[in-house]
Amino acid sequence: QVQLVESGGGLVQAGGSLRLSCAASGRYFSIAIMAWFRQAPGKQREMVAAITAGGDTNYADSVKGRFTISRDNAKSTVSLQMNSLKPEDTAVYYCAVDTSRRYWGQGTQVTVSS
Repeated sequence: QVQLVESGGGLVQAGGSLRLSCAASGRYFSIAIMAWFRQAPGKQREMVAAITAGGDTNYADSVKGRFTISRDNAKSTVSLQMNSLKPEDTAVYYCAVDTSRRYWGQGTQVTVSS
């Protein structure tokens, strides 16, 4: 079982920055992939960014060049630095980790005002 605790959401003006963090705890052998997803009202949940244990990253086209995902394997944490935020980035952001199965965080609200 894996528990995920997220932090860092909030309200920011367009063009601003936020940093999301997620800490994993519990019983697991290793975490293969750590990722961030988001879900805006009325829309499906979508992958924002993902990172492997080796540091390979993958980003949604809509956030490339603006968001940066990073992880600390020793601390089992993953972060998402979000710069140049846009109103369309407004959503609930979820941390997810893949071990023997996928685990989800509780979600943190990010609101970008125009």
